[in-house]
Amino acid sequence: MVKGRQGERVRLYVRGSILGYKRSKSNQYPNTSLIQIEGVNSKEEVGYYCGKRMAYIYKAKVKKNGTHYRCIWGKVTRPHGNSGIVRAKFKSNLPPRSMGARVRVFMYPSNI
Repeated sequence: MVKGRQGERVRLYVRGSILGYKRSKSNQYPNTSLIQIEGVNSKEEVGYYCGKRMAYIYKAKVKKNGTHYRCIWGKVTRPHGNSGIVRAKFKSNLPPRSMGARVRVFMYPSNI
């Protein structure tokens, strides 16, 4: 705890999980990823998150810019089905080891 800070920490993002790539029965499309956002359970609730930025943060062995952590930025593009899953495009395709990992969905850009 930092000296002088009062109360709990505030999280400025919503957690999400990477489910996999968009796919059909025999093909998969790694340029689009499927994300489950915490607390989003219907197609209507996805509307708020469309266009929001997200970050996949991971740890690498080699230090770059003074840190081991790296980030791939992406954007929520549209809903996927009726159960609150979203499709997202990332700056570079997510690596296969990211399946099941966490992603941070930020509250900007705001469309309110």
